[in-house]
Order: sequence, then C-alpha cells, then structure tokens
Amino acid sequence: MSAPSTEHRTDTSRTLVCSVLFLDIAGYSQRAVTEQIRIKDRFNEVLASSLAGLEARDRVVIDTGDGAAIAFLDDPERALFAALAIFDNVGELAVRMGINLGPVYLSKDINGQDNVIGDGINVAQRVMSFAQAGELLVSRSFYEVVLLLSGEYSTMFHAKTSQTDKHNRVHEVYAVSQAVRVGRRVAEAQARLRVQRRVPPPAAPQRATVSDAGMHFIVSGATRESVDAELARFAAEGAKVIAAPEQVGAKWMATFENRRASVRVNVEKLGMKTMVSASTREAVEAKVRELVSFGARIDQPIEENGGVWTAVLDEVS
Repeated sequence: MSAPSTEHRTDTSRTLVCSVLFLDIAGYSQRAVTEQIRIKDRFNEVLASSLAGLEARDRVVIDTGDGAAIAFLDDPERALFAALAIFDNVGELAVRMGINLGPVYLSKDINGQDNVIGDGINVAQRVMSFAQAGELLVSRSFYEVVLLLSGEYSTMFHAKTSQTDKHNRVHEVYAVSQAVRVGRRVAEAQARLRVQRRVPPPAAPQRATVSDAGMHFIVSGATRESVDAELARFAAEGAKVIAAPEQVGAKWMATFENRRASVRVNVEKLGMKTMVSASTREAVEAKVRELVSFGARIDQPIEENGGVWTAVLDEVS
C-alpha cells in the first residue's frame, strides 16, 4: 500500500511528535503466496475503509509487507479510533496492533512517497510485537496523553506486565479491553436497528436493575433494550458477559462478572514477608483480610504504584 498523496502538504520534511499505529497480520509469512495475496487484498480493503473519514494530509500510511504503519499527524485520538474501526471491520483476519506517541522524522522515500522514521515508529512496532492476534496494545506515552484528553479513557485500558525488547529496552504497555470493543459494537448495532425499524429511542427508557450475586451480577428489566443498555455500560468498564439476555417470564435477564470478585490476585513470598498485588484495591483488600484471618500481620498498608495495588504482610504464622 503506497503512502497517500501530499499535494496539499507543504512542510513534508520535518521532525514532529505524533501517534503511530503499527499493525500486522499474524502468521502471514507462513501462508502460501496465493493465500497471502488474498489476505493482503482484504487487509488493504479494511484499512482503506477504516481511514476513509480521515484527510490524506493528516496521516502517512506505509506498507510493511505483512501489515502497515500509520502516522497520525494531528489528534492522538484518531489513532485509537482508527484501530477500533479496523477491529470492527477486520472479520476473521488475525490482526494485532500497537500504538505509540513519539518523535518521528517525516521525509520522502526513494520513490518520492511520504515516509516516517525514528523512535516513534520503532517503538510502535515493538509495542505491537508484544500483542497477540486480536489485541491492541499502547505505550505508556500514548496512554498518558489520551488520559489528559479525557479521564473516561481510563476505563478502556488495563495495565499489562512490562515487556523487554531485544535491545533490553523495557516498555510499559496497556491493553484496550475486549469488552470495550464489544460494547461499542452492541451500541452501534442497536442504533442501526432503530434506524431500520424507524423507531425513535424512547424519551425516558426504563432502566434495568442490577443485583449483586457474589461472583457475578444479575441484570433484569422489563425490556431487552434496558438490559442491553446496562450490559453495555458495564462492558465499557471492562466487565465480561457470562449469560446473554434472555426472557424469563415477564422479564429479561442477563449475567455478567463481578470484576471485584474475579480480579486475579498475586500472592508472592519474599523471605519472611508476603506481597499481595492486583489491579484493583478491592481485590487486594479481600485477600489481605483473608490472610489476616489466618494470623498474618500487615507490614506495609495497601498502596498503588503504576496501576498495580500492593500490600506487604508478615509471614503467616
């Protein structure tokens, strides 16, 4: 895929800080040539449709053979929106992505096409290399910038274990929640259905109720729409649906996980001490209470560092 025309861009040789989305097709090189051609054609179609609403002068697209790199020259949010749009359209293609915010040098390549080089794009590629198929990871620099744009973005990401590349450079990475993408598609599907049926959304919808059932929550409401709306709200916060909505008698009901109860808690022995860590304070508090009930004593109270909550206890007697 060649880079876009720059006939309207007057300052094409410069250094700037921008967001770079790097993506590739997992397992592409292991496929037969005819299959590679078919997959790449489909990939190019998805990429073109996902970028259709973005002015050519606002981005640079570079074909990397088994994928692409896209430098977004204006709003950092555009990189995130484009990545989510690609996931919406990609279908069965095994695509993985990484986004970084960093410095790049914008210039021309040997064919006169726009090109970007520098640490910004190099780190984007390394962040992508840590992702699994179907996963979107972002660097700490990108994560911190989008949080400044809107605090609501904090619910879209969760911190992952720091990764070290082949140059021994450590990268802090954050994953975009699968539930966020599911909730987005649910909301868009409902909007399309309303248009197709020509039924305007109710002025004052009846809200479903949510009941705490320990390891999960139960959503119940008079209409499926009210239950779907409540599921979408919690999906945006990272909760997973356990049982899809179904009608039980006169009500619609669904079940989703209790994240506080299901968050993984790590308990690690450090000599005579025990360290408890998890992604939420509630999960650490629950485990600390459990250990204290068996005779442990709190040595260092619960505190947050880099998105991880930890506490240190004396060894259980």
